[in-house]
Amino acid sequence: MAALITVPLSAACTALTTGVTWCFCTATASLLGSCCGNDKPSTVPPSATSGRKRSVFLLLLAIVIAFAFQYGVAPALHDASSSNYVTDAWTNGCDSFENNGLQERCARNAGAFRAMSSATLFFVLAAAVAACKPSANREAWPAKYVLFIFLTVVTVFIPNEPVFSDIYLQIARIGATLFIIFDQLIIVNLAYNWNESWVTKANVADNEEEDGAGKKWLGAILFSCILLFIGSIVAIGLLFHFFWGCQTNDAFIIITLVASILLTAAQLAGEEASLLTSASVVAYATFLCYTAVTKNPDATCNPKLGEQDALGIVLGIGLTFISLAWIGWSFTAHDTIQGKSGNADANESLVDDRGHEKEDEDRKVAGVVANHKNYGTNNDDGEVDTENSPKNNDDDGGANYFGNSWKLNCILALVSCWIAMTLTGWGSIDSGGNAANPEVGKVTMWMIIASQWLLMALYLWSLVAPRLFPDRDFS
Repeated sequence: MAALITVPLSAACTALTTGVTWCFCTATASLLGSCCGNDKPSTVPPSATSGRKRSVFLLLLAIVIAFAFQYGVAPALHDASSSNYVTDAWTNGCDSFENNGLQERCARNAGAFRAMSSATLFFVLAAAVAACKPSANREAWPAKYVLFIFLTVVTVFIPNEPVFSDIYLQIARIGATLFIIFDQLIIVNLAYNWNESWVTKANVADNEEEDGAGKKWLGAILFSCILLFIGSIVAIGLLFHFFWGCQTNDAFIIITLVASILLTAAQLAGEEASLLTSASVVAYATFLCYTAVTKNPDATCNPKLGEQDALGIVLGIGLTFISLAWIGWSFTAHDTIQGKSGNADANESLVDDRGHEKEDEDRKVAGVVANHKNYGTNNDDGEVDTENSPKNNDDDGGANYFGNSWKLNCILALVSCWIAMTLTGWGSIDSGGNAANPEVGKVTMWMIIASQWLLMALYLWSLVAPRLFPDRDFS
């Protein structure tokens, strides 16, 4: 009798567990759909940010997993008393370090690489698919999340070498450097739109309220500029105090200071940019200088060598969140990604006379559906008209609002590389004031500072080029 009862109870428990798991997965997919916007029929244009929001949420999930792997799973496996396939995979290649602290740092770095390499691979695949089918960026997102989780789980069983410690590390360094260059476009775009938005609010306040009401907005702009400049000056002063004394560091700091002064002076002498834009560029250049000098493998030049660079991680993650918010929710992101002008003039049609964003059909991304402005529109009979789809019309000269969504996925792949480098100190293994591989730190240091010089040169060129060649269009 007991046996007869045990079997049904076991089956009931299995059925209950399966049902609860299915409900949990369904609820999770529904929640993600609610947060990111529900899928629409292929003939209905999506909103301007539908696919981008889903992509950003997936990358945020990857960041959370990377933190869990780096600070939770990796130390636990490193300290595990028993050895098995998983522990051997996570400590693979780390035994070559004599210092136990270096071995743990190696395992933690590889843990972060596992999550971020999954994100990088996912977005590279998404970019390839979106290049063939633009509408793919907004389709089947529950399945995409499952695919990403599957990729991440698979990496748990892959040894560190050569996939993570060698191959992905080099890929991530190159991708992170490219993202630094693109991130400057984000900073400049944000500064332009930030300045223009508050100037518009000031004008509206002056027109609708008593005279002088808009001064508070202009004062806010000035306050922001002062805050960014003071922060940069203080940061450069701290760099002089803590990192001065080596020729390499001294050159980096002096060049950053002199270039910042030249950029600000060039901007004030013309009308090509705003003071807020220059302040943002200077602040970002100062951050890059700090990042470069903290990667110096010479302990006599780098007092932070061997320490956990909490400040660098916080600043790096903070900039990443700003970039992700801009990519996922900014209506001007597609312009910058596609190489169009991102200033206020280019987006004037999206702002009404009160300084509010217009909610019109221009916000719809018909290009994401089929890379053509007329795809999915209704004809006079109210039926869907597919005659103007790319299959039947070769003219793609219309509005292409994020039709090239593969570019978005390429940028998110670069962001995932930047996150991997931020969490792992650009892949350097150092502890107690010693660097396991000094050449790694030198290469990283020069990559970062070279990207800073390139960005400052590009910004300076954007300021002086219109004056040197007034007959040419630099928009």
